[in-house]
Amino acid sequence: MDRLEFLKRMGALVAGATMLNFDASAKSMMGFGEDEADGDIDADLPELVASKKINTHITPMDAGLSKPVTVLVIGAGNRGRTYARYASMFPNSMKVVGVADLSKSRRDTMAKNHNVPKENVFSDFRVALSQPKMADAVIIATPDNLHYEPCMKALELGYDVLLEKPVAPTERECRAILKQANKYNRIVAVCHVLRYAPYFVALKEVVDSGAIGDLVSIQHMEPIQYAHMAHSYVRGNWPLSSKTTPIILAKSCHDLDIIRWIVGKKCDTIAAEGSLHLFRKENMPKGAPERCTDGCPHEADCPYSAIDIYERRKKHLSVFDLPRRDEVLIREKLKTTNYGRCVFRCNNDQCDHYVAIMKFDGGSTASFTMDAFTPWGGRRTRIMGTKGFIEGNMTTFKFYDFRSGHTSVWDKKVREIPEYKGSGHGGGDHLLVRDFLRAVSAQDQKLLSSTIDVSIESHLMGFMAEKSRKSMKKMKM
Repeated sequence: MDRLEFLKRMGALVAGATMLNFDASAKSMMGFGEDEADGDIDADLPELVASKKINTHITPMDAGLSKPVTVLVIGAGNRGRTYARYASMFPNSMKVVGVADLSKSRRDTMAKNHNVPKENVFSDFRVALSQPKMADAVIIATPDNLHYEPCMKALELGYDVLLEKPVAPTERECRAILKQANKYNRIVAVCHVLRYAPYFVALKEVVDSGAIGDLVSIQHMEPIQYAHMAHSYVRGNWPLSSKTTPIILAKSCHDLDIIRWIVGKKCDTIAAEGSLHLFRKENMPKGAPERCTDGCPHEADCPYSAIDIYERRKKHLSVFDLPRRDEVLIREKLKTTNYGRCVFRCNNDQCDHYVAIMKFDGGSTASFTMDAFTPWGGRRTRIMGTKGFIEGNMTTFKFYDFRSGHTSVWDKKVREIPEYKGSGHGGGDHLLVRDFLRAVSAQDQKLLSSTIDVSIESHLMGFMAEKSRKSMKKMKM
C-alpha cells in the first residue's frame, strides 16, 4: 500500500466520524430530542411506562451481609482489581484473604491494599490451590486460556467461584466446568456484568412488563472503538483466536448473553459472517517500520499510531502498570512491548467486523453486529415488539408506544450516585459482586441473575456462530 492509498483508507474513517455529527437530528427524529407527543397516556399501559420518565429502582450496592464472605483473588490485573475493590468499599460484606498473580507488583499492591497475610500471597495459582481451603470463594480473573485449570481445581476444593468471561476457550472446557460445578454442588457466577447494570436491568423490565407486546426482533450492536480494537485485539492480550478465544466470545459473549437474557427463550439457530479486513500485513503502508517509535513516515496520519494512543492521548495505560503517567516510561514500553508495534505487523487473526443472526424458540429473531471502526464504544440496541419499540445507547433508552404515540424515557444518572462511581459497565461490575456474595452467603445460586448453565448456553451460541462463520452454514443449537 503506497502513501496515497494509506491516506485514502485512513481518511475514510475521519469522514465516517464527521458524518456521525449529523446523528443528532436523526436522534431527535427518532425521539432522542424533545418529546413529540403531548396527548393523554393510555390508562391501560403498564405503570412502568405510564409517565414520561421510566422510573426503575436503583438498588443499593452493599450486599448487607452480617459476616463478610472471604475471597481468594487469582489474577490481580485490571479485572481482578475491579472486583477486589468491592471489599474496600464494603468490608462488612467481603474480605480479600489471598492473592495469586505472576506479577510481583500486582500481587504486592493487592496484598497491601487488602492487608493480605504474607503466607497467602502467591506467584502461581497452582501453589495457592495446593493449600488447604483458605476462603469461601475464589475470583478467577486470569487470561482467557488460564480460566479452566484454576476453576476446575477450585470447584474440587469446595470453593464457590466468580469466573471472568469467557468461561473457557473451548466448548469442551466450558461443558466440563458446568459438569464440575454440578458434581460438587458449587456456585459459579460468570462475569456477565451487563446483566447487572441498571440500564440493562431497566430495559429488561420494560420488555418483561408487556409494554412492547410480543417481542418480535432485536437489533444489537457492539461498537468496539477503533483504538480499543488496536489495543486489545491487534497488539494486546487477544490477538490470536487460537490462543485465547474468537472475538465473538472474547469481546462479545456479553452481547450474546444480553440478547439471550432479554428474549428469555432458547436460541434455535445461528448464522454468522465476518473477517479481518484491515489489520493485515498486505495493508501495511509503504515504508512502515516494525514499531511506531522507529520513525514511521505515516505516524502523523495513522489513527492507530501507538505514540498517539498511549503517549499523546494517554489511553489504555493501565496495561503497563506504570508508577506514574510519564512520557519517558510510556515510550520505553512502546519500544519494548507489543503495544508499540505497527498494527499491520502483529500477526493477529481476530475479526475486525462480525455479524450474526439468531432465531429463538417461538420465532423471534435477533441480529448482532460487532465492529471495530467506530469513534465510540457503548452498545446500541433496538427492540421491536407488536405494541412498541425501544431504542437505547447504554446510557439512555426510549420506549415508543404505538397506540398512544407516547414516548417514555429512562435516563438515570447512575454515575452520579457516589457508591456507583468506579464500578465499570454502568455499575454492573460491583452489582455482580454484590449478588455473588449474597448467593455465596446464602448458598443459593438463584440469587444470581445468571446461573452457570444459562451462561454456558450463551457461550455455546458464540461457538456455534464461529462454526457458522468458518463453514458458511447456518448452525442449529
